[in-house]
Amino acid sequence: MCCLFGLIDYRHGLSVKQKNKILSVLAAACETRGTDATGIAYNFGGKLRVYKRPIPGHRMRFRVPADAWTIMGHTRMTTQGSAKRNYNNHPFFGKAGNEPFALAHNGVLYNDRSLRRTLALPEVKIETDSYIGVQLIERKNVLDFASLRYMAEQLEGSFTFTVLDGKDDLYFVKGDNPLCLYHFPTLGLYLYTSTEEIMRSVLSRLHLSDKRAHQIRVDCGKILQIDCAGKTAWSRFDDSNLMFSRYDRMWGYPYGGQWDSEEATDTADSYMEEIKAVASSFGYTPEAIDRLAAMGFSAEELEEFLYCGEL
Repeated sequence: MCCLFGLIDYRHGLSVKQKNKILSVLAAACETRGTDATGIAYNFGGKLRVYKRPIPGHRMRFRVPADAWTIMGHTRMTTQGSAKRNYNNHPFFGKAGNEPFALAHNGVLYNDRSLRRTLALPEVKIETDSYIGVQLIERKNVLDFASLRYMAEQLEGSFTFTVLDGKDDLYFVKGDNPLCLYHFPTLGLYLYTSTEEIMRSVLSRLHLSDKRAHQIRVDCGKILQIDCAGKTAWSRFDDSNLMFSRYDRMWGYPYGGQWDSEEATDTADSYMEEIKAVASSFGYTPEAIDRLAAMGFSAEELEEFLYCGEL
């Protein structure tokens, strides 16, 4: 329950002031999905830089340099790992072979600890579940479609990832969490946020018309690469481990094999626990969420209530 955001200025048409303005607007708008921490990653001077702080987006002061053309961002709502310990916040730095990368995640993963045990991955001080994505890519020793597919297919829970490499190639690994991506061909610009509602708010604040943009749909199970020249390439992964894929199976849309009703109950319970874990950030107690659930409201309806204030 965080927010991904960023920009790709592939024609290098934006001034420093314009880029920093866009980042400020993006980060502030994305607070609707997380205020505990804010971070960005970008390439500058031949190095991949990560700048993050345990503060809400509107308090960040962005000063990216002139030749930072692709910037990947994240606003965080804490579910695991204290945001006050800045190493728990996104984006996370990693290294695949000799290639650096940064990773940001929206969602909740349930099998990060079990994967560390079964794959004998190193113990780290980072407590955030998302960091397992970094470790899985590093295990493959390369950043490409195959390693991203491997990462995505190992994970259970819910996710959408963004991954930026040292060559300004940005990858979107689209699971069952939302993503809104707009391309402005006449400006040589891509903008993205987690939701279309946030994107429309951003465009309004920037006085950009969506009529100048093409919305790029990235479906669940797809991996999209946008390189430094703005060119796209696609791949896919098996998304059957994802939370909402499991819900599809629970309601009679199998991905293969027989669905275990006990597993379905566990998954639904985990989703409800996730809702209750973040409810206090919106001023509600877990008991209040339980009372609403007892009245017949689903986990999806309760999540929408927290974010939108309506049932």
